[in-house]
Amino acid sequence: MVAAIGLGLWSGYRHLDQPQAMAAFVQAGILAGFLGLGAVVWLWFTLDQRLVRPLMALPGAMRGRAHANLAQPIALADAGTLGDLLPAANDLVEALRQTRHALSYAVERETQRLSEGNARLEALLADVPVGVLMCSGDHLLAFYNAQAVDLMGAGTNSPGLGRPLFDYLREGPVRHAYERLVATGDGDAASTLLCTTRDGARVLSARMRLRTNAQGFGQGYVLTLRDVTTDLAAHARREGFLAEVFDRIRRPAATLSTMVQAMDHGDGTPTRFNHVMRAEVAHLVQSLAELSGRHDVEQTEGWHLQMTRASDLGEGLRARMEADGLDVTLTAQDLYLRCNGFEVIALVAGLAEEMALVGLASQFEVRMAEDGAGAMIQLVWQGEPLSMARLSQWLTKPLELGFGDVSRKSVLGFHGTEMWPIADRAGRQALCLPILHARRAVTRPEAIRRAVVYDFDLLSKARAAKVQDAALVDLTYVVFDTETTGLLPDQGDEIVQIAAVRIVNGRRIEGEVFDTLVNPRRGIPAASTAVHGITDAMVQDAPGLEDVAARFHKFAEGAVLVAHNVPFDMAFLRRVEGAIGRRFDNPILDTVLLSAVIYGQQEVHTLDALTHRLGITIPEEARHTAIGDTIATADAMLKLLPILKGQGLATFGQVLSAVRRHGRLLKDLNAPDVP
Repeated sequence: MVAAIGLGLWSGYRHLDQPQAMAAFVQAGILAGFLGLGAVVWLWFTLDQRLVRPLMALPGAMRGRAHANLAQPIALADAGTLGDLLPAANDLVEALRQTRHALSYAVERETQRLSEGNARLEALLADVPVGVLMCSGDHLLAFYNAQAVDLMGAGTNSPGLGRPLFDYLREGPVRHAYERLVATGDGDAASTLLCTTRDGARVLSARMRLRTNAQGFGQGYVLTLRDVTTDLAAHARREGFLAEVFDRIRRPAATLSTMVQAMDHGDGTPTRFNHVMRAEVAHLVQSLAELSGRHDVEQTEGWHLQMTRASDLGEGLRARMEADGLDVTLTAQDLYLRCNGFEVIALVAGLAEEMALVGLASQFEVRMAEDGAGAMIQLVWQGEPLSMARLSQWLTKPLELGFGDVSRKSVLGFHGTEMWPIADRAGRQALCLPILHARRAVTRPEAIRRAVVYDFDLLSKARAAKVQDAALVDLTYVVFDTETTGLLPDQGDEIVQIAAVRIVNGRRIEGEVFDTLVNPRRGIPAASTAVHGITDAMVQDAPGLEDVAARFHKFAEGAVLVAHNVPFDMAFLRRVEGAIGRRFDNPILDTVLLSAVIYGQQEVHTLDALTHRLGITIPEEARHTAIGDTIATADAMLKLLPILKGQGLATFGQVLSAVRRHGRLLKDLNAPDVP
């Protein structure tokens, strides 16, 4: 345009043939040029703001509705120049929403019964008294229940979906058992094995069975676990005790046997025989007394007995006595007693029946009260006293409850206790049975959520050899966020809180969470506390960053790290790599860059703006907390993944290539040769 104006003025000047008019023509040309350039700039700016930018934002917004199931209408700033295009796009969005709603209603109605069955199965598996695992053929976890978490580890080293079983159990026994079962060719075969946790602290009795499917077996296995550490230790103590008994009795017995044979043959003198026999008999008596004492100590420690609630024991005793026609009242403190409840009920009820048969009493009060470190069970009645001689006679009788030849006296010995009768000043009689170990019942803590965690698709999912070739939905992600003392890690600011969650097979696993405060070993400025609410007092007893970073490194092992503005968070973590002896060399994705890939660099890419576009609400109390922002980022990531796939970015490598085109916005932290 400017060139055309200049050419026209120059042509007019040539035809005018007046040299003095040259200056006027030049001034007019310059003025016209500036006016033309201004018009071009204004037109470009207007088209960019009113047409180009809305058109660039529209595909990302439409893909969000198509692939991330967003329901809200598309709203674009300065979209008036699009004419009827935006209303037409919203009509498509509404039609898609209604179709999805109708489809989801039909699917929900048809699958409700199946969901209820799954819920009942989950509740059942959550409460089974053993740990249950299901693993793929390459020993990756696809299912675990809460008992398995208790057995294999807790905290940041607790089991996680898609993680190797051998992070928690020693490899050899499990791998060998699996190979043996596969080699049998028998889908019904099972194998029992002993294995230990990685730290060797627990010995677990395990049973393995191959997982069967329509194609046969060998595509994974089910493993049940039971802690036998205490059982094995108790067995070892008993075996050691018996071995010592035989060893200490064997020599005196052999000596006495030899002497008897010598006496039969008339060898030796009576005086010598008498001296040796006395010494051996004394040694034998001493050994038996010592061993018997040790056995009594083992019995009184009560390691073999379970804790039974006093009220439950009392109700069972009352039911048994009332079945025998006796009148019973119960007074029991809120205690737990270490005893064999069935034997104690049979013992006390049997003695009450004996008293009723001889006419001593038929109405009783059962009392259970704290007594020092133990408890006292009293059977109280009004009437004639019970003599110790008669009680001793009754204690020699069998228990008469399907216990074979077990006597009432042996029940007392098994519990390391005795029984005796007493009388009080009011003339009431009582039969006393002390229980050596008891404790008060405390207020029940808040119930621990006993959940099962599973994703059966992990059992048959093919895995890419390289991260770049892996489909986005097949990758495991650890989404994290930090709160800090400030914004300058290279000038002494430190982390005060870090939180993370895991995304496996396209869903966030609620039970797999990392969340901890961190002691920054410096003061937290008031301005930072005003943002995240963390004070010096809150982090005073928290672990240091070296300990937390090492545990977080383990939590994130084998996963893609995801954060919003990840260079900021990684700058803090990479400062401690030398101190912990580990590198954070995980593949990395930044939701800021992913947002730019989908919506364009012209949009705002803060976490608030991104979650708003994706229809995610961050509760006010959770904003600027590490766990709150982490969950919001993870939910955003889950919505971004199908949108990226809709753009043709299905693998990590494809996304990485697209992300690197936005290097002016944020630096990509992945190494150039990501595996």
